[in-house]
Amino acid sequence: MSAVAHYIAGVLDREAMLEIVESLCEAASLQAGDRVETLRGSTRGRIVRLLEDGRVVWQPDGGKSELIALPESLKRDKSRKA
Repeated sequence: MSAVAHYIAGVLDREAMLEIVESLCEAASLQAGDRVETLRGSTRGRIVRLLEDGRVVWQPDGGKSELIALPESLKRDKSRKA
């Protein structure tokens, strides 16, 4: 809702608003093995597993650490396939 409100207020352009809304729709269908990136696109990685509370455990490319995130803070990485 915030992205839509920012678009209506003129703070966010249409393309950015649509990307945010679409990524939120995709967040519900994330699965282990899916390639993801942060919303800003600064970090990419792979989903390791989904936790019972809905959070996502993922591993950034080139790293051994596992990170935990809310699914709405990640989007599918469409630049590479799993």
